[in-house]
This record gives sequence, structure tokens and C-alpha cells, in this order.
Amino acid sequence: MNRKNAYLLIIPALAIMCAFTVYPLAEGIRLSFTNASMLRPTYRYIGLGNFKQMINDRVFWLALRHSVVLTVIVVLLQLVLGLILAWAMKQEVPGMAAFRSVIMASWVIPVAATVTIFKFMAQPDVGFINIILRSIGLDRLVRYWFGDPSTAFACIILLHLWRNVPFYGITFLAAMQTIPESLYESAEIDGASPLQSFWHITLPGISHMIMVMVTIHVLWTFNNFDFVYLATGGGPVDSTQVLPVYVYKQSWDRYAAGYGASIGTVMLLLLAVYFVIYLLIQKKGEYER
Repeated sequence: MNRKNAYLLIIPALAIMCAFTVYPLAEGIRLSFTNASMLRPTYRYIGLGNFKQMINDRVFWLALRHSVVLTVIVVLLQLVLGLILAWAMKQEVPGMAAFRSVIMASWVIPVAATVTIFKFMAQPDVGFINIILRSIGLDRLVRYWFGDPSTAFACIILLHLWRNVPFYGITFLAAMQTIPESLYESAEIDGASPLQSFWHITLPGISHMIMVMVTIHVLWTFNNFDFVYLATGGGPVDSTQVLPVYVYKQSWDRYAAGYGASIGTVMLLLLAVYFVIYLLIQKKGEYER
């Protein structure tokens, strides 16, 4: 195949990417420098006006802090729990095959259904969690868990873990199964404990997959909108407010499309910085190998 035919084959894909990815991205950045509103058809360029407003926006900084904290906690817990789950599923015990078959159920259930289930379980009168608490004499702990500022953020974290830990576990299990068993046999002969084998053989063997999973879920968690919006809408009293939900509220509740676009642009820059750091770490790892 000559070069001309190769270009002809990729043009349709490039056109689709430009139409549905590049153009909306460029348009969003452009709007971030305007006072565009959903209530009027015209707008004007205001330079860095939206970004100056952002500096004095208390809710923006609160949402940014929540987004960063949520991403760090969720990704770290998913990583640790996913490794533990994968190691457990790697063991040949009765019933493990059936367990592996159903473990992904939480990941394939639609997000809206997942949030609905958890919100019903957290209801103060008929929720499963509060029924259990009453049955063991802990009536003082009964509450609507998603409606309490002290527990709502933890509930959002739990939603992420329940949905994504099985995906981590299955992915890491697949990576572990590519490691030759002879390495573990040699380590056992040399007197290595299971923990030492895990640390010196398993983790290095799946390190590339760990980096890929962490990167994907940092991007996904930081940009995640549906969990928070469906569960709490950013409340109560902004205790679960995150940047994606705040962008939506600015654009569609307050009709400030320009300001919402500027927040989205900041999110893009933050993720771009993270991605550059990831590429540098990956390049350094390849150089050391």
C-alpha cells in the first residue's frame, strides 16, 4: 500500500475526531474567554475576566479541593483493593471460578441504577443500612447518609469503590497470569515468603498495567460527573461539590456558559499537567530498564 492510499484510509477517522473531539474542545477554550450566556445569543470577549472571577470564587476552590481529594483517595483505594482482590482470585480454592464470573456485576450495572440502589439503602426509614443499625442498637447513627454533610463525601467514595474495584481486580488478575510460574517456584526454593514473592515478582511484573489503570482512572475520576450529580447534586451545602458538577451548574443552572467553559479549561490544563508527568515517569522507567 502506498502512502497516498494510507492517507485516504485515515481521513474519515480524522474527520470524525475533528468533528466530535477537536472542534468542541477548541470551542470550549474559545468560550472561556467570553461572557457567553445561555440567555442571550450574543457575547463579547472579556480576556481573562472569567479566570479572575474564578480566583475569588469560594465554591470553585472548594470543588477543586474535593475533586483532587476524591481522585487521590479513590484511585489509591481502588489500586490497593484491586491488588488484594486479584491476588485472592488467583488462588485455586473451591468456588473461585464462579466468583470470578459474577465479580464484574457491579461494573456492568448502569451508574444510574447503582446510585438508585445505594440511595435507597441509605434511606433513614426503610434503608437497609439503617435497619441494620437499629437492629443492633445503634439508633443514634441512623440518618440519610447521602444527606448528611459529614457522611455524603464518604458515600461518594464508596460508590466509586463498589463499581470499579472488581474491574481493577479482573485486570490485575489477567496481568498476573502472564507472569511465569517458574519465577514463583524459584523464589519458593530460595525461601521467599508469599509477601516477598508478591513484592519482588508480582508487582514488578504488572507495573505497566498498574500505571495504565491508575492513569485511566485518574482521568475518569477527576472528570466524573454522574456519580455526584445523581447522588447528591454537589450537596448538601456543597460538601460533595466537584468541578464537573460545578461546570454543569454554572452553564445550565446559572446560564453562565463562558464561566463554565473557563472552569472546564482549568480542568483540561490540570489533567494535561498530570499526563505530562505520567509520560515523564514512563519514559524514565523505560530508560532504567
